[in-house]
Amino acid sequence: MPHPDPSSSKPDRSAWVLMVIAPVLLTSNMLVARWVEGGIPPVAMAFGRWSLTFLILLPFVAGRLWRGRAAIAREWPGLLVLGGLGMGVCGAPVYIGAETTTATNIGLIYAASPILIVLLGRAFWGETVTVRQGAGIALCLSGVLTIIARGDAAVLYTLSFSVGDLWIVFAMAGWALYSVLLRRWPSRLSLLVRFAAITLGGVLCMAPFFAAEMALGERALLDTMTLGTMLFLALIPSISAYLIYGRLVAVLGPSRAGLLMYLVPLCNAGLAWMLLGERLQAYHLLGIGLILPGLYLATVTGRR
Repeated sequence: MPHPDPSSSKPDRSAWVLMVIAPVLLTSNMLVARWVEGGIPPVAMAFGRWSLTFLILLPFVAGRLWRGRAAIAREWPGLLVLGGLGMGVCGAPVYIGAETTTATNIGLIYAASPILIVLLGRAFWGETVTVRQGAGIALCLSGVLTIIARGDAAVLYTLSFSVGDLWIVFAMAGWALYSVLLRRWPSRLSLLVRFAAITLGGVLCMAPFFAAEMALGERALLDTMTLGTMLFLALIPSISAYLIYGRLVAVLGPSRAGLLMYLVPLCNAGLAWMLLGERLQAYHLLGIGLILPGLYLATVTGRR
């Protein structure tokens, strides 16, 4: 079914819950990328992650994929483009970049994706940005910079960027374009069936690059660590995160849904506190105080 117009009504309460859950799930992919640090070839990790994702989904959607084959045939070019962007461009480049850049830089670069989403919508589809939404975006960005700078503006001048950062910029741009096209290309397929078809499209787009990587001698060992990593990636940042994000795009639209990326640096800090024992500082709380009201201003639709 076509996606509803997010501007026609206020988002329901579940959207707010999903806005909190989604960035936590998406952040897990970045944490795994840093944890692996090249231990698994990047294209192999992306190809294996999404191939396993499709295989997990297949028992639940096989019948609906067959019944929707006419719609899939009509939408197939778009499904390939979405798969190439959402699974390909947002896959291996993140793992390549994570070998030579930091988690802080990954969070910083991805935090810029909501602005790019807004600019794409404005430039190509004439989407309007209200003063209220602009204020919300400014608050969110201020909160992100507060956390990254650890409350000290001078820190921003010392941030350095590497070749790995360019790979992350490439992946971030792919995510922004995926977000806009996901909403702009309506589908008659259900959310789960469309996601499965997009996943298959992504796997097909990555297959030649996977073959080239193996031809160059870069091959993944099928050991417990590799299989466990790919299974985690398939279940958490793939199936769970992408389905939730797809739902948010349908309910809120790409510009508002993309704002959840402002929560990624905050999630990095929170997970580091829970998993690594790092202490929350005053600047974390200040960042939260800016981001949360900013998200409210940027996503809540006023009365018509």
